[in-house]
Amino acid sequence: MENNPTENKIVSKKRGVVVSDKGDKTIVVAVGSYKTHSKYKKKYRVTKKYKAHDEENKCKIGDTVEIVPSRPRSAGKQYIVN
Repeated sequence: MENNPTENKIVSKKRGVVVSDKGDKTIVVAVGSYKTHSKYKKKYRVTKKYKAHDEENKCKIGDTVEIVPSRPRSAGKQYIVN
């Protein structure tokens, strides 16, 4: 049986677009979402970037990927490509 981090757990998966693949076994994924302004009730788009572990260096810029939380691989890398 493989050690799959999503097995038997409720995990917050995030879907986004790869914006950088410069690091070795590391990609940067931009995840977009919508928020509502508290006063004006207008929706606006926000983007957050996450570093993710890509073991085989298979993801390229522009790919849509799904990332899941895992143990910290480095100071800023706490997600892996699913």
